[in-house]
Amino acid sequence: MFDLKPEIRVMTREQIQKVHNDALLILEKTGVMVDDPGARALMEKAIGKSHGNHPIQIPREFVQRAINSAPSEIKIFNRLGNPCFTLKGDGSQDAVFGIGVTNLNYQDPLKNDIQPFYRHHMAAATGLGHCLDNFDFISTPGVIQDISPETADLYGVLEMMANTTKPLVILISDWDSFNPALDLCEHLVGDISTHPFLIPYVNPITPLTLNAETTMKMDASIKRGLPLIFSNYGMSGATCPITPAGTLALLTAELLAGLAYSQLVKEGSPIILGSQPAAFDMKNAGSFYSPNTLLLNLACAEMMTFYKIPHCGTSGSGNGWGADLLASTTLCINHFTSCLGKAGMIPFVGGSFDSLVFSPEFVVYSDDVIHQSRLFGSGFSLDDDAVGFSDISSVGPGGNFLLSDLTGKYFKDSLFSSTIWPFLTLDKWRGKGEPTAEKILKDKTIELLNNPAAPEDKDEIISKGESFLTN
Repeated sequence: MFDLKPEIRVMTREQIQKVHNDALLILEKTGVMVDDPGARALMEKAIGKSHGNHPIQIPREFVQRAINSAPSEIKIFNRLGNPCFTLKGDGSQDAVFGIGVTNLNYQDPLKNDIQPFYRHHMAAATGLGHCLDNFDFISTPGVIQDISPETADLYGVLEMMANTTKPLVILISDWDSFNPALDLCEHLVGDISTHPFLIPYVNPITPLTLNAETTMKMDASIKRGLPLIFSNYGMSGATCPITPAGTLALLTAELLAGLAYSQLVKEGSPIILGSQPAAFDMKNAGSFYSPNTLLLNLACAEMMTFYKIPHCGTSGSGNGWGADLLASTTLCINHFTSCLGKAGMIPFVGGSFDSLVFSPEFVVYSDDVIHQSRLFGSGFSLDDDAVGFSDISSVGPGGNFLLSDLTGKYFKDSLFSSTIWPFLTLDKWRGKGEPTAEKILKDKTIELLNNPAAPEDKDEIISKGESFLTN
């Protein structure tokens, strides 16, 4: 009753209803393209109207049925079958974070250079996420460059399976590898649907296109009983209207179209929805996150809460050149607001240079930012016991609370809490040779990479998986 818990709300009920109505209007008047003939036939049959090769216009009652049938809670487990977290559509859950995603390069903290993303980088990145306590799951960190494209996705999934027991968000670039990747996972652990730890990630083509690979991957995931993430990436002024209102309405319409399709494939299918709204720099022809787009992320999360659908949002990565000041601004705003808003999953932490380069230092820094944000979001109690009337009375005017009962009980909770940097006075800092914050972060990252806490069955998983892939 007297617990203080900070939160951010960005929209009123009336504003949420306005965005919902705008999204429905887009679906009814403009519609969506559905590229795969099978998916198109399924939607046209359900709607009762053929659209030829034109966009399919989706009636609002059709969307509402999908909203009503999708589950509002999804339980996620680890590879060992133990519960990890529950994704809640009512927005009551704490935000959960994962590393990622599909970077083509790797920023080596030891050599301080940028290299193509190789198989051993996949193992290192996954292992890093495994040992950092504030990451709840692992998303595909990169695209392996030293293995043929035909099997790179499969070996990537194998390295993820072997180097962590945490839940996995998997991004498979090639449709031909999608079912084989799921076959590999079933071969390694058996049943993957009863206690789901795999969450396939799919995305439409913005604006308003359900491309064939996306709907086929949705079909395959749903038929295997897996929850899936349907998330769109929109650049305001390029693939979305340049105004925040237009971007939010368009992206919401796309998410509702994906939701509607998922419930057509199988009513009650677990799905996680969300957007990654970005700005587009027309001068340099690149995308980036800004304060406005991070605000849109919170608005999208509140829309999903309105629908009671679990949410997946932005991760604040991409703007920097590694773990630097440029990256830290966006990262801190994203993680802090995600912990205080209605955000659900934050899946793609660790990318820099517009998500082309995976930075281990950035991941370690992010772990600390998540830790600090969660501490802020946890709030505090205002109960009488927490006030400490007895201590105040016994200490009285002019005293101190260094040896009071409450101080003895809680002093460890108030210690300097960084997961990376020590608390140093000026004299102690000078005594340590005046280290820079960057040097301490780099040393911490290298230590973690050099001493991975691999799962006990790592070698067994690798051996079993390689045998499967070579036969």
